[in-house]
Amino acid sequence: MLKLHNTATNKTEQFKPLSDVVKIYTCGPTVYSYAHIGNLTAYIYWDLLIRSLRMNGFKVKRVLNMTDVGHLVSDGDEGEDKLEKGARREGKTVWEVADYYIDAFIKDYNSLELIKPDVLARATDYIEADIKAVDLMAEHGFTYETQDGIYFDTAKFADYAKFANLDLAGLQAGARVEFSNEKHNASDFAVWKFIKPGEKHAMRWDYLGKPGYPGWHLECSVIIDAELGGPIDIHTGGIDHIPVHHTNEIAEYHAMTGRELSKYWLHCNFIMIDGKKISKSLGNIYTLSDLAERGFSPMDYKMWVLSGHYQGTRNFTFESLEGAKARRLAWRNRIAECYQKEVKGDNSIDKVLDAVNNNLNSAEAFAVIDGAALSLDDWKKVDELFGLRLIEDTPDIDDSLRELIDERQKARDAHDFARADKLRDLLAEKGITVRDTADGGVWEYLY
Repeated sequence: MLKLHNTATNKTEQFKPLSDVVKIYTCGPTVYSYAHIGNLTAYIYWDLLIRSLRMNGFKVKRVLNMTDVGHLVSDGDEGEDKLEKGARREGKTVWEVADYYIDAFIKDYNSLELIKPDVLARATDYIEADIKAVDLMAEHGFTYETQDGIYFDTAKFADYAKFANLDLAGLQAGARVEFSNEKHNASDFAVWKFIKPGEKHAMRWDYLGKPGYPGWHLECSVIIDAELGGPIDIHTGGIDHIPVHHTNEIAEYHAMTGRELSKYWLHCNFIMIDGKKISKSLGNIYTLSDLAERGFSPMDYKMWVLSGHYQGTRNFTFESLEGAKARRLAWRNRIAECYQKEVKGDNSIDKVLDAVNNNLNSAEAFAVIDGAALSLDDWKKVDELFGLRLIEDTPDIDDSLRELIDERQKARDAHDFARADKLRDLLAEKGITVRDTADGGVWEYLY
């Protein structure tokens, strides 16, 4: 039975779907720059969620959004849109920036062997639905208009602070009045922003006779309603989404529909790099391309991510990534052993599944795998569950390599060690080594 830690209740609960199809929404990237490895970590963990649901026999419909408008540089409705910032940086239009980085994200996503979402939703495809949603919230008495936009009145939603256990009184006391003296409450947020005269903002749509664009949080509420219909089963994201983004989604969806947004909420933790927060100023932002330049594949990184728990605090170092790479190679060579002799499983694969079913505990599952006897069929299940491309990257060797291995063994038996060494070097050039045992040579992959 699959158990998940529900942020809404702060408890690990047995998963019980609302219907025959499990509806899942994942907060996607803001597409103004390349995704770094910290960004990609969440999608690796949520891929494990999808795979575990399928392994448990559930049918899944999943939506992943692309934020291509409306996300300001501050979560507090301040600054400029991140797409505008990216366009100015690169001398492109905002549309070109969005298209380019959506393609880059999908390329990284696919290289990590992540299961494709059923719906890949761009925020700009839902503008008409956004406007209807703002109208609905206004009709239901949850919004008010200011000079710079339409704001959600959080005082009108009694449960606003419940999800994130917010201290609204403290927030109000610490509010900076000079920011916006038109806001009714410090926690109020924009559902629609007006473009000020002279303000450069290429993405704009008319609403109430003024040019503007949707607030960042609105896209998720609207896309969920349009593509899945709430309440959904599971909403996923990072822990940074809890106090602002997800709290505001819940409020908006209630104001739009009067319904709960999601039954289960799952949040993954951040990763640190060398014990420090990921930051451009610290120069510790790495992409998958950066890792490739250092000799690491996307699967090496995925291996590192899944070696820890999604709720745990993780510290990335290149030494730890080297360890994950070596671990994956060791697993692949255990698959290679299955090609050379019959390996019977010891039923540890059931313990692997049990570990993952316990709140996606991939760290525990990996520890079980390290000490288990797994058959080739078991390894196929490991691949199905974790998407590490172990079988695909570990093909059985062909006849030409087998002949070289046989020739090397004959040379050793004849004490022709010079020829044996030459054949060993030739095998190494082809990425193969032979480990000599009492029962004869066992071939393995070098990388």
